Amino acid sequence: MPDSFLSDAQKKIEKAASRAALLELKRCYLGKEGVISSSLRKLKTLDERKRASEGKRLHLLKNTLEKSIEQKLAALESEEKSSRLEEERVDVTQPGLHTPRGSTHPLTLMRREAVAIFERMGFSVITGPEVETERYNFDLLNIPEDHPARDLWDTFWIKEDEPLRRRPAVSKHKKKERLLLRTHTSPVQVRFMEQHQPPFRIVVPGKVFRYEATDASHDIEFMQLEGLMVSRAVSFADLKGMVHVFFRRLFHSDIAVRLRPSFFPFTEPSVEIDITCVHCAVSGSGKEKKRGHCPICKNERWLEVAGAGMVHPNVFLASGLNPQQVQGFAFGMGLDRIAMTRYGQKKRVIYSVSCEVFLTSRSRSFAIAAEMIFEIGSNVFRQTHLRAVSYQYSYDIFI
Repeated sequence: MPDSFLSDAQKKIEKAASRAALLELKRCYLGKEGVISSSLRKLKTLDERKRASEGKRLHLLKNTLEKSIEQKLAALESEEKSSRLEEERVDVTQPGLHTPRGSTHPLTLMRREAVAIFERMGFSVITGPEVETERYNFDLLNIPEDHPARDLWDTFWIKEDEPLRRRPAVSKHKKKERLLLRTHTSPVQVRFMEQHQPPFRIVVPGKVFRYEATDASHDIEFMQLEGLMVSRAVSFADLKGMVHVFFRRLFHSDIAVRLRPSFFPFTEPSVEIDITCVHCAVSGSGKEKKRGHCPICKNERWLEVAGAGMVHPNVFLASGLNPQQVQGFAFGMGLDRIAMTRYGQKKRVIYSVSCEVFLTSRSRSFAIAAEMIFEIGSNVFRQTHLRAVSYQYSYDIFI
């Protein structure tokens, strides 16, 4: 082995540009078939005197090369780490990527604002089950068995063998009751009156379900807001005043309110509540109205927005209250229709699949993109129907 072997080997080690190249040099010099190993195996052919001196020299070369290779390997690893850190460096002072945020759905805005108005008037917010019994949905509300609303075409009935995760409270009646998806939020009023004594005033927002054809102003599911006020001295005048205050605060204008005689089985007397068309009042001249360009009221000037009346004595009796000692009024409105009136849109537009609509109200824009997925099977609207968005929860943050 020449005297220049060590210097030549160290130069090659120093010039190694990668970990792989350095490991290849280590294999050539220090591996089992390497130069040093081969020379060590040849020591047995030498005489004892030369074997000692040559063995000492080879072990010194081996230790020197091992040390040089370890130092070079550490240097390469350090350079590789520094290079990787530089490439993967994150500038914490640089602004992050902007994530678009969704806006609040108009139905959620409407529900929140309506509830806030009633809360300022002293009403409490109450909720109840969406899957109801026939007794609470019809019987206790003075709706007889032959009433058209009980027909299959108006109500989603739950099959008896349909498994439900949560069932409503068991009725006091021993007979087995049929279950349904509530057609209104009025059953919550009865449940409340059964457990509380007057005076009280409540509002009940929530989803209701109707088995009917979907068009520009109807759907199988919509948001409803009902209210109830009961005491010893509540009168129809209180109902009228409350209605005026609510709608004027809701629409932020001095709109006119009209009460028309009507009929509801759970109130007596009963009225329909109309307001002047907000769209006509905002959208311009009478000449435009004469041309029939108002898509909301169809040039009728009045819009039906709610129903109300004094609570029927039979409802009080069914709830355990004495109609001779208390009286009260009840009212109900569809928040969908109120939103349509306020924002000037049809229901099919508000709920249309994967659409984007920009609605402007008082210099605020609302971007809407809704996906409704309904699961209907065997003539039963399942409680577990899923939607990409839901009225009460997912609509709050609408993307």
